Amino acid sequence: MSAIEPPPEIGKPHPRTVDKLIRPLKRFRQVEGSSGIILLICTAAALFWANVIGAEHYEHFWHTEMTFQLGDLVLSKSLVHWIDDGLMSIFFFMVGLEIKREVLVGELASLKKSALPLMAALGGMVFPALIYVIINGTGSEASRGWGIPMATDIAFALGVLALLGKRVPPSLVVFLAALAIADDIGAVLVIAIFYTSKLSLGYLLIGLGAFIVAVIANVMGARNPITYSVIGAVAWLAFLESGVHATISGVLMAMAVPAKQRINLRRFIDFGQYLLNRLKKAKNIETSAFSTNKQMEIMQTLENSVEHVMTPLQRYEHSLQTWVAYIIMPVFALANAGVAVGGRLIEDITSPIGLGVICGLVFGKQIGITLFSWISVKFGFAALPSGVTWKHIYGTAWLAGIGFTMSLFVANLAFSESSLGEESKIGILTASLIAGVIGYLILRKIPPPPMKSDEEVSEEDNLQPVPSSA
Repeated sequence: MSAIEPPPEIGKPHPRTVDKLIRPLKRFRQVEGSSGIILLICTAAALFWANVIGAEHYEHFWHTEMTFQLGDLVLSKSLVHWIDDGLMSIFFFMVGLEIKREVLVGELASLKKSALPLMAALGGMVFPALIYVIINGTGSEASRGWGIPMATDIAFALGVLALLGKRVPPSLVVFLAALAIADDIGAVLVIAIFYTSKLSLGYLLIGLGAFIVAVIANVMGARNPITYSVIGAVAWLAFLESGVHATISGVLMAMAVPAKQRINLRRFIDFGQYLLNRLKKAKNIETSAFSTNKQMEIMQTLENSVEHVMTPLQRYEHSLQTWVAYIIMPVFALANAGVAVGGRLIEDITSPIGLGVICGLVFGKQIGITLFSWISVKFGFAALPSGVTWKHIYGTAWLAGIGFTMSLFVANLAFSESSLGEESKIGILTASLIAGVIGYLILRKIPPPPMKSDEEVSEEDNLQPVPSSA
């Protein structure tokens, strides 16, 4: 979300030297799909590092031990584990915020609105897992990877849609975002239930206790980020030691974040206008470089009003978007996508794990999403979004086969102590490339929707939620 530029008659703030330096970065951020571009660059860098500079150098760097000590509590993990358990907890916190927003006011807010993306996500999880199990069977070490092809990478998938621009209807972007968020709900449940190591009940109770404290703080009206940061840190430490993956703490804490305004928008506008009128009447507004105490008081009250009209959920989500999209996810890709291909590329792709992941993501996603969407519309559970055809749904089902971030994350959990993880990662990268390219080509061949009038576009902008790039 970019800042609104002032009209020419008002003028711009005094220019700073630093603005000239960061202007290209701001322009890049405004490009749709820019976060996906960064993610792709980091993936390519990881592959170059592992295959050209050397796999041993790559592994040695990311498995360097880092130890933190707080009193008697000693935490010692490799750098890649701090990324997967620490930074990715912030990513999952962001996912939790998006899920909560969509359930409260978004595409998952009512049964009528949520039926199609929920059914599509369900089909897109069941069929990939089923195909993987058919290929790898049950009971073996390889069978632990059944959750890998269930995931969809929202950043890459939306990035591909962004490349198509106005060739796809805006409602298709909303559908894909809602589908991916519903898919995230399934992925979180799978991680929490099926990829949990030996439980420590004591630490688990502490983590759940911290979550309850956060809920109580919400009910009592606490809105300060420091409050939830401290409680969240306690929950994260407890889950880290409990055996349940630490990232689940991020999702739980997101559920506890307040989602209510202290003042509504109408009252904010009226009160804000009153404060601005008082500020206009203040002395020396044109000549003094420093504000008077009265002016400072008025501006501070206006600042507090801005915070009160925005829900903490919106503020946290907005402030984290850039960090997650441009730092956390790229760092995760850099630390996890470096697979040494060597002379085993064909063997890894055609191995049961590689085939299971590829077939699950490439075929399972498109079959499951298209079939379950058709069933939900056929039997009247849902309706196709405005301007969306079955060709759009089918092309989007291909894009949902871009697993990447979440698939790599599940692969690390499934094969954390096994060399089989290399085969699964090769499968993820191969499947994501195939699904992304074919999905793009299918959607590109569909005639673009008719151009709308300025009034229709303005009305649609007011009604459509803007999906997050993370």
